[in-house]
Amino acid sequence: MRLEEEFSHCDNYDEEEEPKTMSQCSIGVLQQQQQQQKFVVVGYALTSKKIKSFLQPKFEGLARNKGILFVAIDQNRPLSDQGPFDIVLHKLTGKEWRQILEDYRQTHPEVTVLDPPDAIQHLHNRQSMLQCVADMNLSTSYGRVGVPRQLVIKKDASSIADAVDKAGLILPLVAKPLVADGSAKSHELSLAYDQYSLQKLEPPLVLQEFVNHGGVLFKVYIVGEAIKVVRRFSLPDVTKRELSKVTGVFRFPRVSCAAASADDADLDPSVAELPPRPLLERLAKELRWRLGLRLFNLDIIREHGTRDHFYVIDINYFPGYGKMPGYEHIFTDFLLSLVQSRYKKRSS
Repeated sequence: MRLEEEFSHCDNYDEEEEPKTMSQCSIGVLQQQQQQQKFVVVGYALTSKKIKSFLQPKFEGLARNKGILFVAIDQNRPLSDQGPFDIVLHKLTGKEWRQILEDYRQTHPEVTVLDPPDAIQHLHNRQSMLQCVADMNLSTSYGRVGVPRQLVIKKDASSIADAVDKAGLILPLVAKPLVADGSAKSHELSLAYDQYSLQKLEPPLVLQEFVNHGGVLFKVYIVGEAIKVVRRFSLPDVTKRELSKVTGVFRFPRVSCAAASADDADLDPSVAELPPRPLLERLAKELRWRLGLRLFNLDIIREHGTRDHFYVIDINYFPGYGKMPGYEHIFTDFLLSLVQSRYKKRSS
């Protein structure tokens, strides 16, 4: 832990602006007015939108009370000249930033970087994103977890129908952008009902077989070893009658969000029942190891008509934890546990 001054960050951020630093109201004060009080110092490099949603006043207040100080990283200064930090928390993109972090990890092994840039990059491509889940082929007494059959189309929309036919995929198909970088566009998806309409899609993309799931998905938030599950409304089931009559491509800007919470909805118990906790714990533990990540969430659906057959349809790094009930306590406890774990290793 570091000897640093407590401060509160500036709040006037525009969500549409490019990522900015807060050096005048954070690092400057931090360096000029040190007090003899121990804090866990967390340097953060986030977009202005992520700062607004994640570093909420209630969260920062609780963190300060627990001895955690958040300090903005100035991207216009060398990272090694800043701090000292116990933890670096980040969600920025670009090769230059990844290289900066990798160099910093090499020269500052005592600092925990959440999370390693190369591991995060693995989730930016939907072709590789779900491969870890597919390789696991997880099956326990509590249920099975798999991924929908999928096909990657990198170019030439006119050839999609032939590729789908050759792969044996069954309509309807969910189309998602191949790149999953957290942008609004990466969250867009389309539902294609017939082969003729497939040529209207825009590669590069991933096509997944649509699995009826009662119109509800489960967002499984993972913060270290902690797991929190919430229900969200999703795309409704597609009946055989509907499939025989409906044609075209239907586009959805974003299916699951906090406004579409299904936690308090009057749902069929067979649809609303959360996945078994032991199954989720096994899945999360395995993915933490395989992905090398500690901050991510899973979008999981249960195949309608079954009780124990689940599919992971998406994985996101550093998701919108501000939408997760009780995230303030879960996240601060996680940060403290990281530092405590490091000190135990050093002293042993």
